[in-house]
Amino acid sequence: MCLAIPGKVLETYEENGLLMGKIDYSGSISTACLAYVPEVKTGQYVIVHAGFAINVLDEEEAQQSFEAWDEVTDTLRGAGYDIQNEPLADKNKPKN
Repeated sequence: MCLAIPGKVLETYEENGLLMGKIDYSGSISTACLAYVPEVKTGQYVIVHAGFAINVLDEEEAQQSFEAWDEVTDTLRGAGYDIQNEPLADKNKPKN
């Protein structure tokens, strides 16, 4: 199952003729092919499916998605499910 959680592009590079990137999913770093979104810039957010970035999001759109996921986990906790993660929106807020 794919959950379409936004990931922040930390860096881009070329590998075997393809645009690739290191993507940060709330602290979990992964790589993805960026060939379908060649306009993406470091610091923007992407939605990745099966290892390929398929959409670019701005920071506001990404935050809205994080907040929606937080609502889902809060609802599950309220229903008695044991959810072990930290809220996504809190993890991605700039630290002062």
